[in-house]
Amino acid sequence: MPKIKVLPNLLLKSMGALDMGLKEEELQPLVDMWRQSNPNIVQFWWDVDRAVKFAVKGRTLSETHRIQFCYQSGMLFIKLPSGRRLCYVKPKMGEKQFGGEAVTYEGVGATKKWERIESYGPKFVENIVQAISRDLLCYSMRKLKDYEICAHVHDEVIVECGMDESLDTVCKLMGEVPPWAKGLELRADGYETLFYKKD
Repeated sequence: MPKIKVLPNLLLKSMGALDMGLKEEELQPLVDMWRQSNPNIVQFWWDVDRAVKFAVKGRTLSETHRIQFCYQSGMLFIKLPSGRRLCYVKPKMGEKQFGGEAVTYEGVGATKKWERIESYGPKFVENIVQAISRDLLCYSMRKLKDYEICAHVHDEVIVECGMDESLDTVCKLMGEVPPWAKGLELRADGYETLFYKKD
């Protein structure tokens, strides 16, 4: 399993860890403890990393955890359990900023310009998790077809309805698991208010 020492510290710094009173020498032990407490997530990162590299190097198909990775027509496609695909333009193998092998692709970078972007397992997993979360929300919104959805924000749906409507019914509909996500433990919580506010 790959070890990454530098990047997590940079991430914690960019999130303001040093401004919250943490010392630089405390950052890596925090990262190590989190990884030890979450071995399945860490394993998933590196399973995805291997599957992406296999697909890009071999210009072929690979799969892990019901997610397919396919190099096709100069693109890397990641097929989600819902069937929707994420697309990465002109993927190729490259060198990580701090050494080691990385997958790079073309896209809009941090400078808002088209450039080659370096990625690796945990970053691909971040994109996969966000995309699957979006697919779950869209599935829930279709289940709420009889309700007036005013807005949706990240993992939240805002429904405007009569006072006689049941919050429990809305939560039950949103908690239904799509056929493509069998086994997922999904539950929705909600609250009633006369105007929009955060819970």
